[in-house]
Amino acid sequence: MTADSSAVAGEAAVSGAAVKTAPRPAPSGGGRSVGGRIAELASGGLLRVFLIVVGLFWLVPTVGLLISSLRTADDLNSSGWWKVFTSPAKLTFDNYDNLLSNSDMTNSLVNSLLITIPATVLVVVVGALAGYAFAWMDFPGRDWWFVGVVGLLVVPVQVALLPIAKLFGDIGIFGSIFGVILFHAGFGLPFAVFLLRNFFAEIPKELLEAARLDGAGELRLFFRVVMPLGGPAIASLGIFQFLWVWNDMLIALIFADADSQPITVALQTQVRQFGSNVDILAPGAFISMVIPLAVFFAFQRQFVSGVMAGAVK
Repeated sequence: MTADSSAVAGEAAVSGAAVKTAPRPAPSGGGRSVGGRIAELASGGLLRVFLIVVGLFWLVPTVGLLISSLRTADDLNSSGWWKVFTSPAKLTFDNYDNLLSNSDMTNSLVNSLLITIPATVLVVVVGALAGYAFAWMDFPGRDWWFVGVVGLLVVPVQVALLPIAKLFGDIGIFGSIFGVILFHAGFGLPFAVFLLRNFFAEIPKELLEAARLDGAGELRLFFRVVMPLGGPAIASLGIFQFLWVWNDMLIALIFADADSQPITVALQTQVRQFGSNVDILAPGAFISMVIPLAVFFAFQRQFVSGVMAGAVK
């Protein structure tokens, strides 16, 4: 065999190998499976339309409560809130004037703020300090103490109602705002410590060691390095705790008296007399719902960042 024929044979072999190893063309749209078509359709505009429709239905009770709070008592007792679209001129703010002139409702609204804000701040501060200690400080029995904290997450609130009520009665804080704050803080701390400890543990160790080499103590390290990095998780915890305490009624019914009852208990008392004071009940319920919504939307960006940071390690 000559050199030319050998070269030609080699080129043919290479060409044959290239033909054999060439990738198959992608199947056309007509060959796509039914499941693939459904998944593509669902991930497109159809899914967005569905979510928008669900969101609108979800907002219907909120819109209805807002409109009801702007209608007179006679209109509320005679027809549904959707009738307002036929006569929008009947809307009035007199119900809110009646609400603000009702001392029981205004005092309960103030009590809700006096309970929720300290309970939230206390849980966030103590939970952050304890979470940092469990994540980056060495002390005897650290892991066992953390296991105990995790175990407290499964303790139901109902189990502690009677013992803590008796304890608060013995020390003289039963029926006071301070007692309600302590109860919420005690049951909010296990989740706070668990959440923040796991978040703080993801902070790079080299960053903390560099700060210690620069002479930073534990408190300075916590406030200057850990707290700014843990902002999203702390904001998420603050939102959760605020919503839990604000919307609570069980603990307030047991541990709060008539002078320290929050807005949830005041609304429940008004419901018992439904029919004679619906013009106060509707705006009170709407205000009780708007305040936690405002808190959530104010920290929405940090809340989403904290959730996403906890989802990816």
